[in-house]
Amino acid sequence: MKQLYMSALLLSSAIVYAQDVVWQKDIKSSTQDFLSQVTTTIDQQYLITGSSIQSKKLTSENKQSNGYDFHLVKLNQQGEEAWEKYFSGQNHDFLSATISTQEGGFLLAGTSYSSKGLDKKDDSKGGSDIWLIRINEFGDELWQKTLGTLQDEEARSVIQTADLGFMVAGNVQNAGNGFGSKDVIISRLDKNGKLVSEIMLGGRGLDEVEKMIPTPDGGALLGIYSRSGAFSVSNKQLVISNTNLNAKTNESQITDYPSPMTYSKSTENYGEGDYWIVKLSKDGKIEWEKNFGGKGDDHVRTMAFTSSGYIIGGESRSERSGNKTVGIEEGTDLWFFKHER
Repeated sequence: MKQLYMSALLLSSAIVYAQDVVWQKDIKSSTQDFLSQVTTTIDQQYLITGSSIQSKKLTSENKQSNGYDFHLVKLNQQGEEAWEKYFSGQNHDFLSATISTQEGGFLLAGTSYSSKGLDKKDDSKGGSDIWLIRINEFGDELWQKTLGTLQDEEARSVIQTADLGFMVAGNVQNAGNGFGSKDVIISRLDKNGKLVSEIMLGGRGLDEVEKMIPTPDGGALLGIYSRSGAFSVSNKQLVISNTNLNAKTNESQITDYPSPMTYSKSTENYGEGDYWIVKLSKDGKIEWEKNFGGKGDDHVRTMAFTSSGYIIGGESRSERSGNKTVGIEEGTDLWFFKHER
């Protein structure tokens, strides 16, 4: 398989350049930890973020958290710990994404199963919610926000917008005003955490956003794993009608914003699962959408901006078919391609 050749190359490179390792760091814990990401700060330090169960540690309210908490460790350029911080609810809280803000702090986005209590200042909306926390460079909270409905929501990605606000991408299951079993929800907030607008998009099956990156025009590019076909115009009209009804009863309101805009998927899948790439304008409207995939299952994982377009990659189990022009060696391979703007 191609992965074996890549692994061999990486191993040989590691042997050649092993003497160039500047420092190593073991963040010790007696419990199982989950790493979310490493974020480079504006002063070229590092914020390590993930989720951990605090072992023999008490919160500031002298109460033990009952589950996983947001876990942050700030390292300096030499890999030495500058500070460590936990944000705890009374149940499980999983940190999914972190960005370094232009003002010097960070925005944390995660999935919370906790109601109000400990560090969490808002009640649960029902099920799991999206929990946002903005902190300064020292880890001190500036504001927090809980977004959700009676259904289950999860946070997946976050970016800062040109007006210093934020866009948060997540998923919602079985929304009353949605399209399929799981849809994508995009929330726009101002720099102070006030919800400005929200949109929901999906097809007639399962759609999960995996990645969101900012675009040079102030918009965003969404990488969505889609197992959905197109949603018909007649069905979309029914969804909009249900949205207006539910907004009055508050039974499936996405958050405290009155009427989320809904956008149905207009492209069909080539196979079991496709890369569904959606371009949003700076005001959160869909500019274009396109599916990439073969007759098997293709799962988008990452995207990166280049001077002339985007690099999009993930895992593929599809032979050469659909609009996929390369085959697979065996099992599951990595599939990357460049998309010109």
